Amino acid sequence: MTLVLANARLVDPEADAVRPGAVVMADDGTIAEIRADAPAGLPVFDCGGRHLGPGLVDVGVKTGEPGERHKESFRTAGEAAAAGGVTTIVARPDTEPAVDTPEALEYLRRRAAEASPVRVLATAALTCGRQGREMTEIGFLMDAGAVAFTDARPFANPRVLSRCLAYASGLGALVISHPQEAALTEGACMTSGQFASQLGLPGVSPLAERMGLERDLALVEATGARYHADQITTAAGLAVLARARAAGLKVTAGTSVHHLTLNLLDVGAYRTFFKLEPPLRAEEDRQAVVAALADGLIDVIGSFHTPQDEDAKRLPFEEAAAGAVGLETLLPAALQLYHAGDVSLPALWRALSLNPARLVGLDAGRLAPGRPADLVLFDPDRPFVLDRATLRSKSKNTPYDGRRMQGRVLATWVGGRRVFAADAATGAAR
Repeated sequence: MTLVLANARLVDPEADAVRPGAVVMADDGTIAEIRADAPAGLPVFDCGGRHLGPGLVDVGVKTGEPGERHKESFRTAGEAAAAGGVTTIVARPDTEPAVDTPEALEYLRRRAAEASPVRVLATAALTCGRQGREMTEIGFLMDAGAVAFTDARPFANPRVLSRCLAYASGLGALVISHPQEAALTEGACMTSGQFASQLGLPGVSPLAERMGLERDLALVEATGARYHADQITTAAGLAVLARARAAGLKVTAGTSVHHLTLNLLDVGAYRTFFKLEPPLRAEEDRQAVVAALADGLIDVIGSFHTPQDEDAKRLPFEEAAAGAVGLETLLPAALQLYHAGDVSLPALWRALSLNPARLVGLDAGRLAPGRPADLVLFDPDRPFVLDRATLRSKSKNTPYDGRRMQGRVLATWVGGRRVFAADAATGAAR
């Protein structure tokens, strides 16, 4: 049945505006009309003056299937995504085994369709087993539904990467790279500097990002490939990215919400929930990345959801597994930038929804007739204290545990079907 989401404040990333209005959803799961008010004679969902925007598209999500279902399943990842306003997950191929064949990709897509309440798109490995030695069958994997190709780790061999980029360019495939100089990052667990020395932890220079990115972009210039740098986290990397954009290369870039809202001092006394890849950076780098987001140099914000079980985190910092969950905390963490006055809501939604949808060729991220009715209703001002025990992910490794945050998801729709609803008073799921 056609439904009207009325009495909302519409966050429109294309029009760069927040305005009162209503969204009419058609029975085929698309947006039928954007109106100033609700038409007569149709069922109405009263948004209560809360904000309504396109659902978030999260590029770079690690799931536990296949091989590590004890860390995360498509069901629990999908439930966490729905509760976080994420309507599309773009899954990474760094599973056990890696998603490097059409058969593995088909398994992932089938399991996701069966279990996840939100949309799941798949990326495939760029090299066999993500070993950086032999290129995968990119054409066959595209036919099987891969939206991009990545090894989700620093690439060590520039000759192999050059061949991959040249082949991908001929097919129009998107390559997502993790730009770090592999030899410098090996064995490091923190950004180098005085604080790493005080803690006695092996550090990696921020120049490792710049060096990896400069190498990648030289190969992109030579091959003409479509290229996306998944996480730019340093001021040095931003300078390289800006030069590539000015030269007209087909380059986009993202960053993680953790690197936008945390810095290396948050590691404190060896707090392993703050061990990430790449490691957290200095406050000056964080501020530079926030400014690049506001200027449009950074296109995409992702959660880089990486579930790790308790045993993998309850180790000395140097030995602990890297990564944090983020599907359910992506929106309230990103809203810190809005409350701090760093970016507007429409600009934030371009990085969280419109730009990532465009990146992977998804017809979403817009409030426009004919587009999918993938929507999130939220209150940007509602405060809460995050308790990791309440997260829907199987793994609870969040750096925001116990943190005062602001902004709650109230309801999420995927294809016009409500997949999450929160109690109006407490935000708890019904």
